[in-house]
Amino acid sequence: MTSPLDLDALRTAIENIDEEILDALRRRMDLADDVARSKLATAAPFRDQRREDLLLRRIRTRAAEHGLDPHEVERFWRLVIDMSVARQQALVTRLDTTPLRVGYPGVEGSYSHLAARHRYTGRAGGVLLTGFDHSRELVEALRRGEMDLALLPIENTTAGSMNETYDLLAEGGVVITAELVSQVDHRLLGLPGAKLEALREVISHPQALTQCEAFLREKLPWARAVPDADTGGAAQKVRERNDVTVAAIASETAAQRFGLEVLARGLQPEFDYTRFVEVGREPTPLAPGVPCKTSLLMVLEHKPGTLGEMLQRLTLRGVNLSKLESRPIPGSPWQYRFYVDVEGHAASAPLTAALEDIRPLTSFLRVLGTYGRAEGSHG
Repeated sequence: MTSPLDLDALRTAIENIDEEILDALRRRMDLADDVARSKLATAAPFRDQRREDLLLRRIRTRAAEHGLDPHEVERFWRLVIDMSVARQQALVTRLDTTPLRVGYPGVEGSYSHLAARHRYTGRAGGVLLTGFDHSRELVEALRRGEMDLALLPIENTTAGSMNETYDLLAEGGVVITAELVSQVDHRLLGLPGAKLEALREVISHPQALTQCEAFLREKLPWARAVPDADTGGAAQKVRERNDVTVAAIASETAAQRFGLEVLARGLQPEFDYTRFVEVGREPTPLAPGVPCKTSLLMVLEHKPGTLGEMLQRLTLRGVNLSKLESRPIPGSPWQYRFYVDVEGHAASAPLTAALEDIRPLTSFLRVLGTYGRAEGSHG
């Protein structure tokens, strides 16, 4: 029998057991791939809450029989279940024969459509892209399992944040799985034969109108700016209305799609980018070494200095903050929830410790997702 004082031997024994746990976990994840294929073949949902509850009940009982804390073991097993579901979800994106169902807000030719086409073109097995009139309709379809992923604009370097996307993320049921940054290149589009000086109305998404506000003020101060659901849809309306006094701010692809002419270029600042987030129902694993970001949602205790204390605790843990956004809490006047983007993985030691440090300062704290950092996101 090993002497209690032989610390090196004890540590070696523990490391051997750790290897056994890792090997068992790998075998469990391998089985998750087979489970995913079976679920795809039978159209079964990837998450079965009733079965998970039964499994956790059995695990609690078995933990107690083994002399282990059933609550701590349940907490560990919930992580294992989440890993398994994420593995199953990731399999869908790797299969050559399963088209990925991706939704985006807008119509063909909108900037969301162009970003989705850029991201998913060339995927083995194909991608089924579907446009939705509104972001809320898209996210609800994602929650129901009718879409595998949604691509949503979340901020622009000129016009700022897309508040609707932040509010939809706060409602839960979805997580951020990736981000991408796309350069915006607006065009002023009109019917063939339309003249700049004859325009009386310019239609586009509110963000696009904001991005091009200087151009409209200087070149078309007499024209009325009319907000629309998306840029591609605005171009479609110009074609349908068949009025040479109406123009749209949209992409050149939208001009080709709807048979419009480009009346002006260079409408927005030279360096204008939109950041999109890919959203799914479950997180997806990241390869080791991938530079990543984590998005958090929190409601801080309503006390003086709490925000500053939260930021200081992140700093003390060496966590770099890349974005801080506040939004009103519906039904709670002058109360706010905060969206925080930080560098690093939510499961990394520094960020795990930082979250534990700031948790006492919050009345609500949730990880919205950990995902690979896009080139050009500067954070």
